[in-house]
Amino acid sequence: MLCPVGSMAQTTGGIEKPTRTRTGGHKAVASTPPDSAAVTVKPSTYERTPVLDEAGDTVKFEPNDSLILAQATFVPDTAAATNLGKLRVFNPDPKRAMWLSALCPGLGQIYNRRYWKIPIVVGAFVGLGYGTAWNNRMLGDYTKAYRDITDNDPNTRSYMNFFPKTVKESDLDKEWLTRALKNKRTYYRRYRDICIISMVAVYFINIVDAYVDASLAHFDISSDLTMDVAPAAIDTKQSRIPSLGLQCAFTF
Repeated sequence: MLCPVGSMAQTTGGIEKPTRTRTGGHKAVASTPPDSAAVTVKPSTYERTPVLDEAGDTVKFEPNDSLILAQATFVPDTAAATNLGKLRVFNPDPKRAMWLSALCPGLGQIYNRRYWKIPIVVGAFVGLGYGTAWNNRMLGDYTKAYRDITDNDPNTRSYMNFFPKTVKESDLDKEWLTRALKNKRTYYRRYRDICIISMVAVYFINIVDAYVDASLAHFDISSDLTMDVAPAAIDTKQSRIPSLGLQCAFTF
């Protein structure tokens, strides 16, 4: 069988198929049409592969990833997302505040977050403690002086410590000095006891303040608490003519 010039015969399975030579550019490329009309070529992942179709044109495949990565989905924590942006409402326990103040004065105020009350509580205890100690020391001095001047021992002369060294004991009026020392002893004893009673009172006030302050944290102080006063006509059974008065309404 004669074949035309520029063509070659290719036998595949006993069937002759013509081949076509196409010159394009600087190089001639021979292509053999496949059995099917569609050309299916799996492209390489990392390089470009030139493929010829039936007409001899070059088909280019762009590289594409064969592996499709699943998109990562961020699932936030529901509890954290719910609490995000919310302000935590402080809700103190009155009993806990009371026992904390009983354990240590001022501790209940710290628990209630009333920090401005701490200097008041501490200052009251420090001041009253100092007053108690000072009055007790003066009471001891005057008590000893009164005891020395009322006994018959001439060697006990502690009352002379209240006078300058230039003052002689013989120049003093013993009766006047005895009354003065007794009054001073009574004076300092009284104020020492007042300081002690005041410290006990501050201690209990500190406990009550912590308890009441924690209880008032639950008290409603919203704008719905109102009081309206307005004139009103009041019907009375004694007269057919209504009486005029004021009507007061509380909203809480």
